Amino acid sequence: MGGFFWENMRIALSELWGHKTRSILTATGIVIGIIAVSLMSTLINGVDGLFENSMKFLGRGNLYVDKWPWFGDEDWWTLRNRPRIELDMAEDIEERSTYAIAVAAQRGRSADLSYKEYSSEGIFINGVSANYPDVSTIDVEFGRFFTGSEDRTGAQVIILGSDVAKALFPFEDPIDKEIFVGSSRFRVIGVLAEMGKFLGTFSQDAQVIIPIKTFNKIFHGPWGMRRITVKVPEEHIEDAKEELRGIVRVLRGQKPEEKDNFAINQQKAFRQQYQGIKLAIGGTGLVITALSLLVGGIGIANIMFVSVKERTREIGVRKALGATRGKILGQFLIESMLITASGGIVGLLVSTLASLAINKFLFPASMSFGVAFMAIALSATVGLIAGLAPARKGSLLDPIEALRYE
Repeated sequence: MGGFFWENMRIALSELWGHKTRSILTATGIVIGIIAVSLMSTLINGVDGLFENSMKFLGRGNLYVDKWPWFGDEDWWTLRNRPRIELDMAEDIEERSTYAIAVAAQRGRSADLSYKEYSSEGIFINGVSANYPDVSTIDVEFGRFFTGSEDRTGAQVIILGSDVAKALFPFEDPIDKEIFVGSSRFRVIGVLAEMGKFLGTFSQDAQVIIPIKTFNKIFHGPWGMRRITVKVPEEHIEDAKEELRGIVRVLRGQKPEEKDNFAINQQKAFRQQYQGIKLAIGGTGLVITALSLLVGGIGIANIMFVSVKERTREIGVRKALGATRGKILGQFLIESMLITASGGIVGLLVSTLASLAINKFLFPASMSFGVAFMAIALSATVGLIAGLAPARKGSLLDPIEALRYE
């Protein structure tokens, strides 16, 4: 059995080497199909990791009381005309809610920062209450977070994101140094640990955190982001959401027949949107893969029919010397599968190089062993299916008629 296989392998390699250009062109469709399926799987795995890391920032057990919903098709003007979120509701929510573990108020806007000859423009100023670490995933790597007393008195203290700290203090320790936020002087009391980008776009390290009372003192007017974050037990999040909705409606004096004039956002909204996008990307990739493999399979079947016709006399000679139908069938199937497997390996190599580039320049991504195995198995399967009809035709040739073929 082993001798039969290696003999057919030798014949197949000899035939493919003798028609190199034809073999390469025939395998092109398979190469494209394997690149599509393996690269798509790698990209989805990488984006999954990026998405999960971003979702940690939002927290599975967090509810966000906002003016604007994160997603939806509501009329923009209706949403715009909603009253702003009053942050003093945070204390009332904490008192009335049976589910709330912690409640933090938050405001935000952009401003320019400077220290000596260094500056950073358009930095997000995150004004939060002192218990903000209880509802977020931030970690102070150097120094400390501000205290409740500093928040109540409007102390001008600041915690820098890692990117901001590097930009303003490339050669110094920033702790206890004084910087300017616009024209206001602040003392640096901490530096956040690196957090990365949110969904690959907004850098969470390009922000600074100050007490919310200080924010209200420095930045006047209603502009910028306003939000109340409520941390609740993850297993009771839906019940907590309904309770929170009722509390906010009462606090805002809404009548039973009135629609909510606020939004309660949660991580779930991002997950639903992401799953829809992921399904669309995956479906498109599968269609491209299927079409490429179909075209490649048709091309291989066509070439194998041509090969059988060209080698009719050779088949007749082999049969006259005792070759069975099974051996002839195996010969052409091995040849067909060898073409597609070679195309699969080339496609896999290209995909691997592409995944390395994605990992280096975009986001963490790597090709798993399962994807590589699937790519090779898929290409060999296409070769088996595409070569079956031509191989069967060759195996059924009458040896006498084959020897007479010119």
